[in-house]
Amino acid sequence: MSKQPVKSTNTEGNIIEFKNVSIRQQEHLILQDVNFSVKPGEFVYLIGKVGSGKSSLLKTMYKELALNEGYGFVAGYPLKTIKDSQVPLLRRKMGIVFQDFQLLSDRSVYDNLMFVLKATGWKVKKDMDKRIRDVLSHVDMVHKGYKMPHQLSGGEQQRIGIARALLNSPDLILADEPTGNLDPDTSDELMQLLKKICISGNTVVMATHNYNLLKKFPGRTIRCEDTRLFESKQEEIEFDLLD
Repeated sequence: MSKQPVKSTNTEGNIIEFKNVSIRQQEHLILQDVNFSVKPGEFVYLIGKVGSGKSSLLKTMYKELALNEGYGFVAGYPLKTIKDSQVPLLRRKMGIVFQDFQLLSDRSVYDNLMFVLKATGWKVKKDMDKRIRDVLSHVDMVHKGYKMPHQLSGGEQQRIGIARALLNSPDLILADEPTGNLDPDTSDELMQLLKKICISGNTVVMATHNYNLLKKFPGRTIRCEDTRLFESKQEEIEFDLLD
């Protein structure tokens, strides 16, 4: 299999750009020589084995992990020099979808979404109600607002997770193994939804190790391997499925 390093293009027009970045957790090196960029409206997969650095790269993008080596730029903010007071502003420009849904179990779907809106500065009840209806409609869950999380299937909970990610009309969706806890049919439905969201104008970066999804729903693919990033071609994905 060929290993083509990911190339970074000029900052202008990119929603994500990393140049000569190293990512560490404490003193442990996770990724090095990270050079890549993503343009607005792209759908990009991050693939690789468990522990290869996919989640760490996403966490660096939303500033859960500090970037201390190299240059990183995400959704209008330089990651190395961003002020702590600006991190909430950065995160409002992105939506994050987690593998384990991370819904608050003690409140309804509606109240889960209302909690996020209040936490991100929304004030007017009428506007918040409308926004919640809009995002629930977008994920085909408009009649589930009164349900508690435990009353929903895994696929339905993940749809609510995606609705939550869309609340603040983000430029960028970061999805960390969003189908990892779902069966194949439900995974396909979620992928169709994420592709639809991308077509409507959002940039999507999705970490996964489910190569079957990549065959069904092709997209630009970046592989995390041996502490580095490489571009993967569709035929290489199909070879991995046969391996």
